[in-house]
Amino acid sequence: MTLMQKLYLIVPLAPLIGAIVAGLFGWAIGRRGAHWITILGMVVSTAASVVVFLDVLDGNVYNGAVYTWLTSGNVRFEIGFLIDRLSATMMLVVSFVSLMVHIYTIGYMADDPGYQRFFSYISLFTFSMLMLVMANNFLQLFFGWEAVGLVSYLLIGFWYTRPTAVYAGLKAFLVNRIGDFGFLLGIALILMFFGTLDYAAVFATARNLAGNTIEILPGTAWSLMTVISILLFVGAMGKSAQFPLHVWLPDSMEGPTPISALIHAATMVTAGIFMVARVSPLFELSETALSVVMVIGAITAFFMALVAIVQNDMKRVVAYSTLSQLGYMTVALGASAYAAGIFHLVTHAFFKALMFLGAGSVIIALHHEQDMRRMGGLRKYMPITYVTTFIGALANVGIPGFSGFYSKDAIIEAAYLSKLPGSGLAYILVLATVFVTALYAFRMLFMTFHGPERFRDFRAEYDEHKQTAGHGDHQESGSHDDHGASHGHAPHESPAVVTVPLILLAIPAVGAGWAIGPVLFGGYFGQAIAVAPVHDVLAEMGQEFPGVVAMTWDALATAPFWLAAAGIATAWYFYVKRPDLPAVIQEKAGLLYTILERKYGFDEAYQRLFGDGAVRFGTGLWKDGDVAVIDGVMVNGSARAVGWFAALIRHLQSGFIYHYAFAMIIGIVVLLTMIFIG
Repeated sequence: MTLMQKLYLIVPLAPLIGAIVAGLFGWAIGRRGAHWITILGMVVSTAASVVVFLDVLDGNVYNGAVYTWLTSGNVRFEIGFLIDRLSATMMLVVSFVSLMVHIYTIGYMADDPGYQRFFSYISLFTFSMLMLVMANNFLQLFFGWEAVGLVSYLLIGFWYTRPTAVYAGLKAFLVNRIGDFGFLLGIALILMFFGTLDYAAVFATARNLAGNTIEILPGTAWSLMTVISILLFVGAMGKSAQFPLHVWLPDSMEGPTPISALIHAATMVTAGIFMVARVSPLFELSETALSVVMVIGAITAFFMALVAIVQNDMKRVVAYSTLSQLGYMTVALGASAYAAGIFHLVTHAFFKALMFLGAGSVIIALHHEQDMRRMGGLRKYMPITYVTTFIGALANVGIPGFSGFYSKDAIIEAAYLSKLPGSGLAYILVLATVFVTALYAFRMLFMTFHGPERFRDFRAEYDEHKQTAGHGDHQESGSHDDHGASHGHAPHESPAVVTVPLILLAIPAVGAGWAIGPVLFGGYFGQAIAVAPVHDVLAEMGQEFPGVVAMTWDALATAPFWLAAAGIATAWYFYVKRPDLPAVIQEKAGLLYTILERKYGFDEAYQRLFGDGAVRFGTGLWKDGDVAVIDGVMVNGSARAVGWFAALIRHLQSGFIYHYAFAMIIGIVVLLTMIFIG
């Protein structure tokens, strides 16, 4: 085994070792030991990822098995690594963001009784995600896929004494299982028709099977590649929270803020985006699948951004922002601009983690308060949090010069240039989303950091609640009391373990987008991503790419910039200049506001259809199946039949000898009669 192959193993195993030690021996090593062992594991993993990344940039690609799990006939089920520019980029992003979250957690979860358990979970989550992105076959991909789903359930429901957290964790788990069922069917079809689960072997023979069809319903032929691609994308819809399997992600805000940043920035929700890019050789063989992906992404981007406008919970605003940005990435995948989708995944990882951790810093300062209507005026108390969150908002909106601009602008242009069915609708929706994104992002910023200090009006209410409820219920943070705005103390900046990760994330949130030239138009991903020449919109864009500086200046005259500026101006007018107007608009909007506030009714519909439906189905099985059929007919019915039969023949068991003698005589007569007749 070479040195680089050893480093490949170190990248996922270092977090795993930290997770095992903190999880099983946290009682022995204590709180400091738990965070030091897991952070050390992440430092090692991040450093190894950097070395691997630089090695891959030098042109070294690795594809090999670590060991064979089992062999069935001619099929080998292996654990192995594919280290190319796509996986190396993901390894670097996942490990770096996870390291920042680990450090941030020291301050955020300072007084939480589950401190060691939390560090164990987030390290285990990082291991699972790294195994997913490093996989060279569908078996290991599925292992990582399911592992991140399992650990996300543990993290979202981390505060298990809160019914809402338990419900949110269960909801995330079940919705992801729906998507994973389609994902598993897609992998099963690959094994059935290709006879292997190895990426290289599948991609090499995919074009030979492009003309094959499969009958899902008798007499109806479907393209094999279309069916496989759509089934795999169903898995991505669940994991990356695309419409209509998006409902789990906003509720997952019930978990601690560090896992919101970890799950919703660079890891779990981007797994679906990464997977589609990884299997691009299959998707490129089905224009139907690409159109489905593009339209689903556009619907998610626009309509989830609209919901963010009416949210008052700071974390939920960022959560719906994540849904919308994931929609942008999905549009890029559908337009065959896979590099643009992954590029936005990377830039989004930095600025969205920054926004989540910035929201957590505010929550620390205000003693677990998440309602933006109870904030305001915090910029003078929390300058570092304000500036870094402001940078994250600018990147999220796509202001020229910030990372989000370059990746988002490329996606909008790709949708415009695409000739696939549905591309026109996708372009209109993603363009309109620019305005909505600016409106909700700066609405959050202005309501939180500008205007009057509304949090002062709720101190007495908080103190009264604290006295009656005590500390028994785990709130949003277990942080120290002296971080808060209660007891007459003004809020102040969070400790260095919170602000340093914010500053470190703010740097790539500004500068990561400047690599757009080589990443999108310089063949950065090489053979890791396959694009059919007829679908290659990025090649068309690259012919007119003026350079990153010229692109930045030219953007000042484009529609996305002015839509973003209009959104910021609208937010400023409504929430700084005339803060009385939103209530008036809310009243006049009536039904429209109600629809957005209820999130289009998906939660209620799913609860009635699946939740209540499952209860009714189970109740029917109990009453009609268990009570009526099994107990009533089979158990009690058998007893009643035996009783009836016994009551019938009891008259033959009178106990009188002459009755038995008479019965014997009658029997003999019957037998003799039958003999003579026979």
